[in-house]
Amino acid sequence: MPTTDGNTSEFLQTNGSGALTWAEAGGTNTPAFQVTLSGNQSIAINDVNTKIAFDTEIIDSNGKFASNRFTPTVAGTYFISLGTATESGSAGLMNLSYSYIYKNGSAINGVTGRVDFRGNPGRGAGITTTVLVELDTNDYIEGYQAVNASSGSCNLMSWGTQMSGFKIIE
Repeated sequence: MPTTDGNTSEFLQTNGSGALTWAEAGGTNTPAFQVTLSGNQSIAINDVNTKIAFDTEIIDSNGKFASNRFTPTVAGTYFISLGTATESGSAGLMNLSYSYIYKNGSAINGVTGRVDFRGNPGRGAGITTTVLVELDTNDYIEGYQAVNASSGSCNLMSWGTQMSGFKIIE
């Protein structure tokens, strides 16, 4: 048994070899991050996946977000969320809008947000895409956006585009 009392809400834990220590319940959900755009980002209108240039860190608990990507350096299962807002400009109309969460330079299979306007083109779309993903120490996560529009231009809007994530299980 430990020689001291634990603090409020602590419990006794074992290391599996008989040594007991006081510990806090739960665990840490770090590293964690949340990033946004400081201004609108122009994107191609012809189904080209464009990396989102996140340039404003709201949270970066362990300094793991840099160069538009999250590299956890701590292996575990992570919850990742990507929210995008796209608007067409120059009198153009969107047919499709897609958001993708990439792992190590490739879209995570089956993790795509999509808004389909075909038959009734739209001027704006908001998409939220989430995933639970296993990450190793050197894996990295990025956000991408693509749109299909018949003409004009499209932008990722700073007011609705963000990405966040945190470790849930080691």
